[in-house]
This record gives sequence, structure tokens and C-alpha cells, in this order.
Amino acid sequence: MLRSFWARGRKSAPFHLALSGLAPAQWSGRDYHSLCQEGYRQNPVAHRCVRLIAESCAAVGFRLDGEGPAYDRARSLLDAPNLDQTGPELMETFFGHLHMAGNAYLAMSEGPGGSLEIHTLRPDRVRVESDGRGWTTGWTYRVGSHTQSYQRDLVRGTSPVLHLKLFNPHDDHYGLPPLEAAARAVDIHNAGGVWTKALLDNGARPSGALVVTGRDGGEGYLSPDQFTRLKAQLEDMHTGPDNAGRPLLLEGGLDWKPMALSPADMDYLEARREAAREIALAFGVPPLLLGLPGDNTYANYKEANLAFYRQTVLPLARKTIRALQTWLRPYLGEEISLRLSEDSLSALADERASLWQRLGDADFLSREEKRMLAGVEGDHA
Repeated sequence: MLRSFWARGRKSAPFHLALSGLAPAQWSGRDYHSLCQEGYRQNPVAHRCVRLIAESCAAVGFRLDGEGPAYDRARSLLDAPNLDQTGPELMETFFGHLHMAGNAYLAMSEGPGGSLEIHTLRPDRVRVESDGRGWTTGWTYRVGSHTQSYQRDLVRGTSPVLHLKLFNPHDDHYGLPPLEAAARAVDIHNAGGVWTKALLDNGARPSGALVVTGRDGGEGYLSPDQFTRLKAQLEDMHTGPDNAGRPLLLEGGLDWKPMALSPADMDYLEARREAAREIALAFGVPPLLLGLPGDNTYANYKEANLAFYRQTVLPLARKTIRALQTWLRPYLGEEISLRLSEDSLSALADERASLWQRLGDADFLSREEKRMLAGVEGDHA
């Protein structure tokens, strides 16, 4: 309880104390575990972005061209890469790691009966090994006390690990994840949620200042000891997110005056929305697909979904399928060819119908030329 603090002896300077609680900004760590905790586990926007990209990329179908035993082995391996996962499950995990850590790893191993298996390696357990020139020679994978080494075979031109990484201008061996670029926006979004919860728990009362008045209603004063004691009490009990909105018990000439820098004046709800948009921007996901208000970039959901596939999903899927084909050929046969089945994507149906219409009206093109422009090769669809 705050007692009477107006001075009875020598007057000191007039008392004005603001409850600002300002301190240097505190940012979360940038290591893999911090990004997983603050981003994927605690932030719904980042969580949804990672899942949306991973699930969409994994759902893009592919065509496996070829015939014979090599074709059958490749089809079987890609449909069921290991005993615990199907092909889409494996690739969903792969793309999730890529956006959480900037790095994703697939490891080839020998399964029961000498068959091949593909597994994902958790990025935080992998260390890239390099030679004196800085070129990658292998990878070390640690799980507890167990260490597994994967080395490239430079003679045969094979690699037991496929390492896909996102561009990082400051590192030759490890990629830069979108979640790290969005980390400050994630911190702002999370801190806004913590502040909102604390404010609601304490009665949703705004910040302000205490003003001292005298017995006659005029200007009041505090002695230095009174000022120090009151300031310490206010800092301990009424600053910081845990004490947001905690009511004051006033007496003895103390008066509460609302002032600037309150949550309403700062409009932290709008700041959270802007932070959410920045998170979506870092991942390449149109905010409209996340249900964020105030986005007028796309006329409707269909156009936003089309832009998402054209600018985010398909470029990453094409990059991955090329890397996967190059990695698998030494194991399955050089004649194996992988390519995306973009015709199966419903998001591109309108574009595809428009292309077919234009090609159908182009009488100056032969049937073979039309099939080539439509992306149909040979006599099979």
C-alpha cells in the first residue's frame, strides 16, 4: 500500500514519475533450437507458413520416365523410401527442415535384404566436413554418443547425402533459413501476445504517471528518500509485461494521470499485424492465404494462391527435383529422369486451360509443336 508521501519538512523538486518500463529490446537467439521454440512452436504465423510450404511442395507430383529394372527400383524407392515414411511424408519433413534451418539432408543407406533406403537427417545434428579449399568432402551426423560419418566417393561420383541449402551470403556450407530473416518480426509478434495476455490478466488498464498534490490542492513535493522508495516500489510492482495493467492503490495526495506510450497509443495490435505480414513476406506466403487483414495486393484468394505456387512452391519444387535426380542417378541408373507433374495442380488449372485455348487457336503450329509448348512429350500424357 502506498502511504502519504507529501513532505512535511523541507520542500524538494516537484514530483513527476512516469511508468514507462522502457528497456533495451530483448531478441531471441538465432540458433536452430531457439528458432524452433520461438518460431515454429510458439508463433502461429511462422508455424502455418512452414507447414503450408512443406505440405504444398511435398504434394507436387512428379513423373518418373524410363522402363525396366532401374525404373521399377526408382519407383519403389520414391514411393516408400523407408519403413517409417512414404514419399510425401519424407519430402514434407525435408522441406520443413529447409525452412526452419536453411538446410535439409537426405541420406542413402542400405536397408533389409540389401535394398536402398532414404532417410532425412535433422539439420542441427549434421556438421559439414570440408578440405583445405573449402569444398565439401562429407558430413558427420551425431545422435547422443553415436556418430555416423558420410563421405563422398570422388572416384565413382556418388554421395551418400543430398544436402539442399538456401542461399547464404556469409557461409559456404550452411544455408540461411527464412525463419531467421523473420526472427525479429516473430519476437515482436510473440511479445505482443505476451503483453496482451498480461494486460488482460491485470484488468486491461493502461500505463500512465503519478502526480503528487499538496493538502491544499496545490503542488506537492516528495523528499529524496520518499521519491527513491516510491520509485523502487513502482518499478518492482508496476513495470514489465508481468505487471501490465496492475491497479494502483492511491492515497495521500497521489493522483493517476494517463499519458502517452500507453498500449492504446502505441497501437500494438497493429504492430502485431505488421509483424505477421513481415513473417509471411520472409517465407514468400501471401498474407491473404493466412487470413491476415488489410492485404489488397491480390484481388482474391485464387490469385493469391496462384502467386504462391508460381513464386514460392514451384521454384523450390523444380530446384529439389533437379537435385534429387542428379543425386539418385548413380544409384538407380543414368537413364532415370524426374520431372514435375504441374498439370496435376489445381491452382494452375485456369492458366493451363488458357494455354490450351491459345494453342488450339494457333493454326500455324503443328500438332507436335503444340504438344511441345504445352509440356507434353512423346505419345503419353
